[in-house]
Amino acid sequence: MKTSKLVMLSFLTVCLLSSLSAQVKMSPEQVLKLLKEGNERYTDQNRTYPNLNQERLTETSEHGQHPYATIIGCSDSRVPIEHIFDAGIGDIFVIRVAGNVVNTDEAGSIEYGVEHLHTPLFVVLGHSSCGAITAVATDAELHGNIPKLVENIKPAVTAAHEEHGEEFSEELLNTAIKNNVFQSIEDLFEKSQITKELVESGKLMVIGAIYHLNTGKVEWLGEHPKQEELVAN
Repeated sequence: MKTSKLVMLSFLTVCLLSSLSAQVKMSPEQVLKLLKEGNERYTDQNRTYPNLNQERLTETSEHGQHPYATIIGCSDSRVPIEHIFDAGIGDIFVIRVAGNVVNTDEAGSIEYGVEHLHTPLFVVLGHSSCGAITAVATDAELHGNIPKLVENIKPAVTAAHEEHGEEFSEELLNTAIKNNVFQSIEDLFEKSQITKELVESGKLMVIGAIYHLNTGKVEWLGEHPKQEELVAN
């Protein structure tokens, strides 16, 4: 009974805050708390499925979108971003691309979320067993436009090789996945003056995270270790 009441309270909090986000500005810390609570409900099989009814459809179609977070994740079909945070329509501004890389198109989409829609939190969400990073780490033969896509991943894999050697291993892959999350943050700061200014002014928090396919849990990595230096440049 106690657990049920806590779940219902979390559900009401999500609905209330997301509905009022156009009028009430949430802090990055509040948004991060919402995401963490949503992921906990997801992994505990206590999802509340908020903001998925006709009322929400009407509200967002008539009054626009007011998401509380911007998240870039991989296009992998096993990483359904709204689901893993128990979020609904209009709650999260999502960008998805193989390898969760940040090039010009992704940077522009991120800027739309954090500057135009005023989301106070931006998350780069990597995931375990990422095929794009595995392809680079194993020097797989790639075709079409994919080689150009994975260029952004190569620095993360190179750093992982320097730490773990040339032979492919699960440890090397996991390190490369983590490196790539921070590489995407670094690429964003390099391409987006708008994002840097929002971080400097305290209006935006930028963090990394990794979604684990086997458990559904999100591992929070925090800010880029060199964020202050990257933002200042």
